[in-house]
Amino acid sequence: MSLPQQLRDESDFDQLPDNIPVTATIADIEEKKGFIVYYRFVIEVKAKGNSKYLIYRRYRQFFTLHQSLELKYSAEAQPGYYTCQLPTLPGKVFMGNKKEIAESRIPELNNYMKRLLCLPTWVLLDDLIRMFFYQTESDGQQVPRALRRLRPPTRRVKTVKPKTDLLSTPRAEAVFDFSGSGRLELSLKAGDVIFLLRRVNADWLEGTLRDKTGIFPESFVNIIKPLPESDSDEEGGASKSGNRAQSSYSCLRCYLLQPEGIDTRDICVEEDLSIQPSYEDLLSQMRAVFQVEDIALNYRDPEGDLIRILDDEDVTLMVQESKQTGSKVKRPVNQFPWELLVTHAKDLSVYNTEY
Repeated sequence: MSLPQQLRDESDFDQLPDNIPVTATIADIEEKKGFIVYYRFVIEVKAKGNSKYLIYRRYRQFFTLHQSLELKYSAEAQPGYYTCQLPTLPGKVFMGNKKEIAESRIPELNNYMKRLLCLPTWVLLDDLIRMFFYQTESDGQQVPRALRRLRPPTRRVKTVKPKTDLLSTPRAEAVFDFSGSGRLELSLKAGDVIFLLRRVNADWLEGTLRDKTGIFPESFVNIIKPLPESDSDEEGGASKSGNRAQSSYSCLRCYLLQPEGIDTRDICVEEDLSIQPSYEDLLSQMRAVFQVEDIALNYRDPEGDLIRILDDEDVTLMVQESKQTGSKVKRPVNQFPWELLVTHAKDLSVYNTEY
């Protein structure tokens, strides 16, 4: 099989479609509080037709792209005509401050994308590269927070904050102490007044307390002035003004099965419902939620049997099976269709009991 004649000459750039990416520059990094806390890169992409748009990518997506390209185009993996010299991707870092690691990767990843987009035109047309730089629906809904690296230097101007009518602001008073687990949750003391931002789901609210924003269970507070209806959609937790695109929470129900009973928790993360977390991320999250180290992760299959999760492939199977049974169970629209059942690693008796 031969390459199309018009693509053999790399100088024939005009033959490429207008939506082919030609430059990509990291504009900023953003912290995300998902199943683990991670940083993603905000990338400004310019296409051949001069259109510009933003995409959001994690380092692991760069790594997956590079692995796939190596399998397809490196001389070692596939000797032959369709090979090229791929740029070098900075390696994984397993220790250190995550923000500092992300910041230090910016120059290397910018250089990687620059060299990647200078590869022969027949490589640029590969779906692997086109899909990596494609602006997905999720990318288009994001609201960039800063874009420090694209913003020109400006003179600091003192601004005066407008006065807020506190009596008309939706708010609630804490009636019990609540100790938040993780960075997403607000810790409350009885008597605290929380200014409400929106409803996350039927049981959780998002609000601000002492300049910190987070989520908390409604059962721990007394509502003084409720949210307007547009911000109180119990099913979706999204306002009509599109707040969900700016701060999107999805909730996971999980259970700790113990001889003395079942501990049920709902945890909320900044992840899309379509996300498929890694086994290690889920394990780390459940250890933090239940404060138990020696645990095993499980799920219920369509027949109701308890299945132990051992690796990423089992997570994939759990997510796939939840799509088959999810329509039979009514859940809030921002709740994951799958649930985790956590057991003590050495307790095998749970596999013969129903909860």
